[in-house]
Amino acid sequence: MKILIAEDDPISRCLLEASLAKWQYEVVVATDGAQAWQKLQADDPPELAILDWMMPELDGPTVCRQLRALKPREATYVILLTARTEKADIVAGLEAGADDYLTKPFNRDELKARLGVGVRLVGLQRDLAERVRQLEEALAQVKQLSGLLPICAWCKKVRNDQNFWLQVEDYLASHGDLRFTHAVCPECLAQMAAKLKAEKGG
Repeated sequence: MKILIAEDDPISRCLLEASLAKWQYEVVVATDGAQAWQKLQADDPPELAILDWMMPELDGPTVCRQLRALKPREATYVILLTARTEKADIVAGLEAGADDYLTKPFNRDELKARLGVGVRLVGLQRDLAERVRQLEEALAQVKQLSGLLPICAWCKKVRNDQNFWLQVEDYLASHGDLRFTHAVCPECLAQMAAKLKAEKGG
């Protein structure tokens, strides 16, 4: 997973980068809030970000607010890194849009655990987004089958949008994930048997 580190202090930044690389994360680095904001707007942005509270250009809470305003439904998980330990500051950071916080100096084991939580939640959000996409596709297919459908009263073929007449099973298969097996219903079987019997008797 790609993780953004936004930290202006070189020592903290190096410690974070070394820890994440050791845990097999792909690391993207920003040295101020403006760089962090630019990287979060990229075509393939990091799915998780560690933002320092105090940074040049833009501070961590400001980046959080801008991110949530721009992409409220996307799965960017934000951990705010701060030396502030007052409850009011923590609440302010979370209200700005951060998902979690970590106080400085950070403990590596705690950082690893909090990253693990973030990775799991991002995975769940990704799975949910995929299920929503599949549901939207299914609803679109259902809508394709709604409304008036021209059908031949004699042979029961169906006319498609290109004015071609198709067997019902061919039309349905082209408008949904459907496949057919063919059989004979009891009523038709009885009629066929009666016809064959009449032909033999004749």
